[in-house]
Parts: sequence; C-alpha cells; structure tokens
Amino acid sequence: MCTVFTHAFVGLAATAAFAPRGGVRLYAVAAIASAAPDLDVLLHGLGIQYEDAWGHRGMTHSLLFAAILAIGLGSLVRGGSSSRAGPGWFVRVALLFPIIASHGALDAFTDGGLGIAFLAPFDHTRYFAPWGPLPVPHFGLASMFTAYGGRVMLLEMLWVWLPAALLAGVMLTTRWRRHRRTG
Repeated sequence: MCTVFTHAFVGLAATAAFAPRGGVRLYAVAAIASAAPDLDVLLHGLGIQYEDAWGHRGMTHSLLFAAILAIGLGSLVRGGSSSRAGPGWFVRVALLFPIIASHGALDAFTDGGLGIAFLAPFDHTRYFAPWGPLPVPHFGLASMFTAYGGRVMLLEMLWVWLPAALLAGVMLTTRWRRHRRTG
C-alpha cells in the first residue's frame, strides 16, 4: 500500500483538478475517502487474514467498494440545498468514484503484498501492475521517520505527488485562462 499521506494527496489533487470550487467539505471527504480502503487492516484484529476476501487489499480495494462508497459519500456531501440524486449528486459520485478506486490502482504499483482484488466479490483474483516502482511502507507513523520511511515518501512524491500536482496545476491554469478570456 502507499502511505495514507499519498492516498489523501491524490484525493486533494483530483478535487482541485476537477472540482476546484467543491468546498472544504468535499476536499476533506475526498482526502479521507481516498485512504478509506485501508480500513481493512482493522479487520485483522477480528481474525480476518490478509488473504481472505475481506483481508487487506481485498474487498475494500475493489471497484464495487469504490462505487458503493462514492454513492454513499456523494449523498453526504451536498453541493446545494439537497442531497437527493440530481446533477450535483452525479457529479460528486463521478468525482469520488475514481478517487476511491485510485487507492487500489496505486497499491497495485507497490513492490509487495498479495495484489489487489479489483473485481471482488465476483472474482477474488488479486492483481499487480506490470511494474512496481513504489516500495511498501511499514505500518505505523514512527516508521515514516526512518531512512526507509524517507525513501518511501521520496519515491511516492516522485511517482505520485508530482504527476498529481502537475495535473491539478494544468487543469486549474486552463480553467483560469478560459475564465479570464470569457470573464
């Protein structure tokens, strides 16, 4: 898995790129939602093993989970006066789904683990990306302050933060220029 910081950064960058006026609440939900699939590590304390369907990188890293969570969160984060299904709701769900799904996609680019069950519960096969440039971080905040933790963060910044920030910057600049021409 990538660090919680990287998953949250992707949520923030995607919101800045595609919904810059979404409000503080949407930004906060996007950051938290992008890291939410890793809550499956808490299930280990209930006897769920890593390789189980609900184990780490299993069901909570699937596209179905991303869709269900996006629908639920899209209903909680109101863009207007109502949370009912409408144009604003669909826009929020369309933003949140890829943000949440990005979690599994990023984890697939790590160099460890059993892979990602993208198609769970229909298929529990776990997949990796063909290339794993991101090292798996150790659990715990203290591990981030080690040489290995620094290496993990440096590589995540290079391979994830930088491209995400560039995409957000290009989208914001394009939108600003278009507004300036027409405004």
